[in-house]
Amino acid sequence: MTDSRPLVMHVVYSFRVGGLENGVANLINRLPAARFRHAVVALTDCSSEFCERVRRKDVEFVSLHKPPGHALRLYPTLHRLFREWRPAIVHTRNLAALEAAVPAWTAGVPVRIHGEHGWDMADPDGTRRRFRLMRRLYRPFVTHYVALSAHLQSYLERGVGVAPARVTRLTNGVDTQRFHPAADGLREPLPGSPFNASGVRVIGTVGRLQAVKDQVNLVRAFALLRRETPAEAQRLRLIIVGDGPLRPAVEAEIARAGIGDQVWLAGERSDVPAMLRGMDLFVLPSRAEGISNTVLEAMASGLPVVATAVGGNPELVVPGSTGALVPPGDSRALAGAIAPYVVDEALARAHGMAGRHIVENQYSIDGMVARYASLYDSLLSASGRPLLAT
Repeated sequence: MTDSRPLVMHVVYSFRVGGLENGVANLINRLPAARFRHAVVALTDCSSEFCERVRRKDVEFVSLHKPPGHALRLYPTLHRLFREWRPAIVHTRNLAALEAAVPAWTAGVPVRIHGEHGWDMADPDGTRRRFRLMRRLYRPFVTHYVALSAHLQSYLERGVGVAPARVTRLTNGVDTQRFHPAADGLREPLPGSPFNASGVRVIGTVGRLQAVKDQVNLVRAFALLRRETPAEAQRLRLIIVGDGPLRPAVEAEIARAGIGDQVWLAGERSDVPAMLRGMDLFVLPSRAEGISNTVLEAMASGLPVVATAVGGNPELVVPGSTGALVPPGDSRALAGAIAPYVVDEALARAHGMAGRHIVENQYSIDGMVARYASLYDSLLSASGRPLLAT
């Protein structure tokens, strides 16, 4: 019997650990199974371990093993894939996957959505003319755009020339059941952590170790903070959760500063909620961001957040209420913003709980999923596709 549920094919550059990819997994897991089917297409590869985060058993994963460079040679493959699977929606994400909108159009896919989640080091502030021109080139092949922040929405409308009616702002959501404050506001011990003693103050970050996340600058700021707050230096600790190509540079900076005993490179972890509850303060030192999942998760975990004032971070962090914002790449400013939360534990708790309150009221994952379902339904209806009864 033919399955009448519309198929949504999510096209990404790769399906591995990352905020964007985690958002896709959350969306697939929570959209009503009776209304939508899903498949994930990675232009490069799908990590089998990460695919396990998708709990639905009816989801298929396709790895196309794209070599570096333009995806033009993949167009015939993508065209055949779309013609064979006949998706109702192809949902591409970020510039690296935008090219798939063209074969989706040639294959007759009725709804072609493109999501802008943020930028990388090739264009950290969205000003490179080449990338704007590329987005304009693909604009006719996209039915509708999703912007994860007001900053990205403005970029699409003013920089790329997308009509406002074709852009919907849809922020990320966080699971406030999984990500919650530690009991009694006390930092929880972490399995394998060398920093479980009650007297220490643990600064932490979570993210892939890559240049755009700039964990090297956080290490520099941490070393500077220890030098400039000698009364607190002996109890300061830093946890960096994640792995990636920047790890050698991070390790080199730790060694150069002579702080190896005060820093734990925890690597890639599957227990991020517990890791956050093992921190006293969360720091995001990125050079570019969309709406950061990790910032939302840290806020949901009751942590004050110090972040760089890039992308959507100013939409999440309220200076003086839930955390602080600093310029990217400025280790002295970063150290200065962290210092008050090290010295004043009551301030850290108050700002952390204020952040939790904001997430509960504005960034719930159920609200995010409902907004995506509504968008999918409205675009399918506009395309003439009959909808399933809800």
